[in-house]
Amino acid sequence: MASVLESPDINNKLEDLSGVVLKPGENPYNALIEACDDDPAKIQELYAAHRVRRNAQQRDKFLASDFTELIIDPYLLRLENPKIEPGFDIWLMPLHRMHITTLEVAFSRTASEIEALKETLKPSIPRIASFTHRHRSRLVKPMISYDLSAFALSFLPSAGEPGLSPPPTAPDAVPVQAAGDAYSYHHLRRDMWGLARDAGVTVASRYVVPSAHVTLGRYLTGADHAAPERRRAWVDAIDEVNAWLRAEVWDEPAAELVGEWVVGQERGMDVRVGTLWYGGGRTVLVGEGF
Repeated sequence: MASVLESPDINNKLEDLSGVVLKPGENPYNALIEACDDDPAKIQELYAAHRVRRNAQQRDKFLASDFTELIIDPYLLRLENPKIEPGFDIWLMPLHRMHITTLEVAFSRTASEIEALKETLKPSIPRIASFTHRHRSRLVKPMISYDLSAFALSFLPSAGEPGLSPPPTAPDAVPVQAAGDAYSYHHLRRDMWGLARDAGVTVASRYVVPSAHVTLGRYLTGADHAAPERRRAWVDAIDEVNAWLRAEVWDEPAAELVGEWVVGQERGMDVRVGTLWYGGGRTVLVGEGF
């Protein structure tokens, strides 16, 4: 009999560490906005609190004396050949598959169920895909976040930081309905949820937490993290990268890397269906950029 594979989510719950309590039946993104009095600085503080607390929580798990093992994704392990890169035990997300999930409508559903959801959403997809053309939010202060199953590049909603991105590609004469720090990335997530609901779709996301992250990679085996000194070297290396980002990239106009992301610049939302967990699936429609 074949062994039963378990999703890594079972042992790696992504809990909301911001302290915001959700009310049943409401748009879950409204709760944080209301808790922050619709203040960009407070919204950023809660996103920051979530990722800092989670990194601290996960650091403790990596360095704990009773550490047992990493949380390996058995599905990914069976999709990949770990011998492709001898000596490494991580899977890196291919560049063309890297993404940030603004809204997950459904997960772990059959292809026919997803197709039915897509058909229900279909009349609203053009508006959803190009929503960022007129509703522009900024993500700033990139940092490496991690846990026992994966690591990612995370961002915070902007709150008064200097603009670092190049100007929109001319001509950019469209009337912008919402922009600036008062329209945060969390407002965008709230509006995406509302658009899906108004289209007749029940949004059933895996989790709703104050996080804006791009998954960089996942662990395929625990070999490189088996010894305490190797796990400490791993978390110390992440701390060093984050210190460099804070010192050399955050809010720095002359930095080699642009330390912000204006959501929707160059291309709009990518509405996708399929096995999106690993950056797969297919595009239904990409919205207009600016």
